[in-house]
Amino acid sequence: MNEVLQFLIQHGYAILFGVVFLEQAGLPVASVPVLLGIGALSAEGRFSIVAAWLLAVLASLVADIVWYELGRRRGYGVLRVVCRISLEPDTCVKRTTGAFRRHGSGTLVAAKFIPGFGAVATPMAGLMRMSPARFLMLDIAGVTLWAGLYLGLGVIFRSQLEKVAAVIAHTGTSLAVVAICFAGGYLSWKWIQRRRYLRQLEAARITPQELWSRIQAGESISILDLRHAPAIGATGAKLPGALRLPPEDLETKHQEIPRDRDIVLYCS
Repeated sequence: MNEVLQFLIQHGYAILFGVVFLEQAGLPVASVPVLLGIGALSAEGRFSIVAAWLLAVLASLVADIVWYELGRRRGYGVLRVVCRISLEPDTCVKRTTGAFRRHGSGTLVAAKFIPGFGAVATPMAGLMRMSPARFLMLDIAGVTLWAGLYLGLGVIFRSQLEKVAAVIAHTGTSLAVVAICFAGGYLSWKWIQRRRYLRQLEAARITPQELWSRIQAGESISILDLRHAPAIGATGAKLPGALRLPPEDLETKHQEIPRDRDIVLYCS
């Protein structure tokens, strides 16, 4: 435990910058424990809380600006790439587009407080052609609040954090082992959830060729186009005869879907 603490104290700023950057780049890394730890140690004079705050903001901004530019230049494909490396790739696009549709560009301010969402919101801002000045203003506001909150909580609850560290040290268990076990358990749980979800999809999947053959054979089939607006805008392609219905409107407009035939869903 003492070795881990000494390592954190010796390389704290570099660890903080690297962890925040990796998390905002889209990798499944948790930066909140590091922010809390640095905040607690800054209360004891081990770190400068202002320097830590500025480093966290800078690390996040570097990753955010890169994703924003990629989203602006490359379009919807970039959002799909980010979602593939997230912990919830199957709901990632839906959550992001739905949030921007409901709350607009202000979503950027709150995005950092939702794990895994901050890295997806920035390319979406570029994809939506948000101006660079507005993006920077909102992103800086969000990052500043996010980093400041968790560093501040580390300062406020430093005694509680010290007790947790003391309990871990008393058991003789390495803090690194505890962190690895916790992260491994969480990732395993998310992986099991994802495999179950994909098995359900595989059981009900139909290829475009199979669908076309059934239409050519004269079968009555309704095609429901559930793609999000950015996906449609990226390709400009529309399915002939399909009923266009955003996923967010399913609950209020489901009565428009015919019930007397097979229904094929086409989504992002």
